Parts: sequence; structure tokens; C-alpha cells
Amino acid sequence: MFSILIKICYMLDQVIFAFEHKDYQTAAKLLQQLLIESPENPWVQLYFGKLQEVSQQRQEAEKIYRQLLRLTTHSKIISQARQGLQRLEEIKQEEKQRAIAKATAAPNHNELGILVLEPINNELKTSAARNFAQIMQIDAYTARVILPSQNWRVYRLGKVGELAFYGRQLQQAGIPCFWVKIPQIQQIQVFQVKYLSANKSQIKVSCQNEANQVGSMTFDLSEVTARVVGLLPIFEKVVDINARGKLERKDKTQDYAQFCDLHLPKRRSILRIYDQGYEFQKGLEIKPQTHHNTMRINWNNLMKWVEQQLPEVKLWSDFQPFAQTVIDQTETLNQIPSHINLFRREQSNWDAAFHLYSGIIFTKNIQACII
Repeated sequence: MFSILIKICYMLDQVIFAFEHKDYQTAAKLLQQLLIESPENPWVQLYFGKLQEVSQQRQEAEKIYRQLLRLTTHSKIISQARQGLQRLEEIKQEEKQRAIAKATAAPNHNELGILVLEPINNELKTSAARNFAQIMQIDAYTARVILPSQNWRVYRLGKVGELAFYGRQLQQAGIPCFWVKIPQIQQIQVFQVKYLSANKSQIKVSCQNEANQVGSMTFDLSEVTARVVGLLPIFEKVVDINARGKLERKDKTQDYAQFCDLHLPKRRSILRIYDQGYEFQKGLEIKPQTHHNTMRINWNNLMKWVEQQLPEVKLWSDFQPFAQTVIDQTETLNQIPSHINLFRREQSNWDAAFHLYSGIIFTKNIQACII
């Protein structure tokens, strides 16, 4: 037994000498024998991990180093295992930075973009959160909170090449996501609809462009590929009593403005209809059934007419939950012109959030819509 220990110590010394002289072929032969003679020896495991590391088998090396940290109490082995993990992390970071630099090298890959996470089934969230945490280098709990269950979540703003780099890794790990360029959203033409007139499948629209010029255009119903609806809160300054019983001024939602976007991708345009800007007395005969709450009834009748004309067109109506996840991302929303003319005493992120929501849908679908 004693002679076997001496033999193992002698062979380990040879392994260490081979590593010091970068003679990995000799080290591999010695370790192959040592793994048969003394497979549980932590020094043997440590140098086998180092051999895996220099052989580019980094996942195996990491697994061995982590196992040593769990199972051994030898301070020198623990120290070298930690150093091994540090080396592997530094290599991983260097490779990642080179990959990102390559991904953003092309001029159009430097454009600003957003990475959007799509809903993932709760049953898959645990494994998805682990993968998400590893790819994005965050803790697993935060990853699980970030991953959406029901609606899109705008996760990151940055160079589109870098977002594509992360997005592909996420997709390969089974995490649904996509990325779009901010300039694509910025370049969408938006026409504020004043009123509509119909002639069979042809719709004439009186509208106002981004320069506030009033004109008209005619489009065919078959051109519409999406309907996007949403409620935008109207805030007013009110005086209220706080928890201490003192008066304070604060913003309170007094009402909601109703919006409906019709997407015309072949024209790279959005027709934006909203209740306070639509002239119900012109164009289509949308008559209220009662004198009470006329605008709401008029709007509902108009939306019913639009739905009847476009029964096969997909309706997107998840703006509210989407907005709740993006409303505080001021840096992202500042990149988005809202193209919304609501009278507001102060600027609101809700306006840009709606155009972002509609613009993401438009941009994501445009390739499928344009022949």
C-alpha cells in the first residue's frame, strides 16, 4: 500500500513537471494511468481539470474545478481550483467581447435596436431562467422575474449587432425573443386619420401627415395587415390628501383616449385613428343610438365597422400590459417619436410606448407582408 502511495506521489511530481514545461502529451499519459490507480485523489482530479482546460474542453474543466470546491478541504487545491475557474471566466469574457465586436463590425449592425422577450410557458421557466441567467450573466432569481409569461417585454436597448448576438444564443437555448432596429420604427410614416369614406373595398381617408398637412389617400382593405388598439391615460393635476392628512398636488388619471392603428406595410405607413381626433360627423355615417356619452358610442360603432371590414386581420390588443413593462424605460422611449397629438400639460411616456408597441408589431411583420 505504501509503495503504491509513493508511486502515485512520484507520478504526480512528473505530471507537475510536465505541466511546468508545457509537455501536455506526457502529462496526459501519466494522468491516464493515475485516473486508473487513484481516481478519487484530489490532486489527480485537479491536474486532470487543468489538462481539460489546456485541451479546450472548458466545460469539463469547469465541472471538475467546481466539484473539487465542493468535495475537498485542502487549501492549496481549493486555491488552484478557484484560479482555474477565474482563468476560464476570463477566457469566456474575452471570447464574448471578440464575438460582440465582430457582430457590431458592419455599419448597419451599429444601429440602435431593442431586444424583445416573448412569453414563455411557466412550466419551462425554471430551466429557461437558468439558461437566461448564464447567457446574460445575472442571477437565476432575477432571470425568472424578467422572463415574461403572457406578453412581450422590452429587455435591452443597444447596438443591434450585439442584441442579435445575445438573441441568437437565447433562441438556441429555447428562449423566444426577437430584435428590431429603432431606425426602422422611426422611419414608419404615420397619418392621423380625420375621417374615413368607403366605396366597396376601397377606403378613402382624410388625414394629416407628420408636417400637419391635411390631405387624402385611398387604400384597399387587402393592404391592411394588422389592427393595433390601446387606451392612453389622460392625466390631470388634482389636489388630494396624503397619508399624513396634508394636501398635495399629484397626477391622476381622469380619462382614457382610445387609439386604433391600421398597418399598411406596402406603403410603410400607419393610419392612426383616435377618438378625440376623429370627425364623426363626416365621411362614414356613424350615428349614435343615444345622446348620452356620444363620443364613446360613436367610437364603438366605428370600431365595429372597422372590424366588420377586416374580419381576417389580426387584432393586437395587449398594449396595457406591454406598456407597464416599458413605461419606466425612458432611455428607450426617448428614441421613439410618438406621433400622438393628445393635449397634455406635460409629456407622457405612454404616448411613445403606444407607438413603440405598434412600431414593433409593424417592423416584426413587415418582411412577411411585403412581397
